[in-house]
Amino acid sequence: MRKAVVLGATSGIGRAIAEMLIRDGWTVGIGSRRTELLEELRKSTPDRVFVEPLDVRESTADEGLLRLAERLGGMDLFFYAPGIGKQNADLDPGIELATVETNALGFTRMVGAAYRHMAEHGGGHIAVVSSIAGVRGLSPAPAYSATKALQHNYIEALSQLSHARGAGVTFTEIRPGFIDTDFIAGSTYPMTMSLQYAAPLIYRAVMRRRPEAIIDWRWHIVVWLMKIVPGSIWRRIRLTGR
Repeated sequence: MRKAVVLGATSGIGRAIAEMLIRDGWTVGIGSRRTELLEELRKSTPDRVFVEPLDVRESTADEGLLRLAERLGGMDLFFYAPGIGKQNADLDPGIELATVETNALGFTRMVGAAYRHMAEHGGGHIAVVSSIAGVRGLSPAPAYSATKALQHNYIEALSQLSHARGAGVTFTEIRPGFIDTDFIAGSTYPMTMSLQYAAPLIYRAVMRRRPEAIIDWRWHIVVWLMKIVPGSIWRRIRLTGR
């Protein structure tokens, strides 16, 4: 039986993917700070769903991940969805540092732990939810775009490392545009996708082990445009007010 660990399964993309895995017969371990929300998933399929309380910001969170893998009897897939992000053109230090703590330190802690476990146990697949915000620096959300760039480069580096060492660990980086979840609740953004539309696209990319998946085709065009704009012009683009 296939085994997966999903972090960030309380809502949004993480929960949608966890539900799809359960539906398709996977044994699933789910971890989060808000374990009461995860209990709903566990009660739906108690023989195949395991819950572990953990907070990716804590230094011992990787131990919770390893406990989940042990309870499952292995980890074929690790799906990482936790993350925070706010517009912060005024550089409120609390927002900037909290974003780095979760999206950079927490991400590195948990993905690194998953990689080491898989490399020691014959390989596996790691899928992470990043963002198109990591393509270029974005003035409305400096720490968010910077940490998403870190995630992209970290996954690329680990993929190279796995290949060089024959670790058998493969990666999928999910780079969505705006998806209508609690993450952007109360805000209005262009080309916002429904979770019902985006989640199957994400799930299919993970199941096919695609190295990178930009969600959806419209955002492919946006990313292409972002990449071709020269730095001298990009730095002068006004994305926020004074």
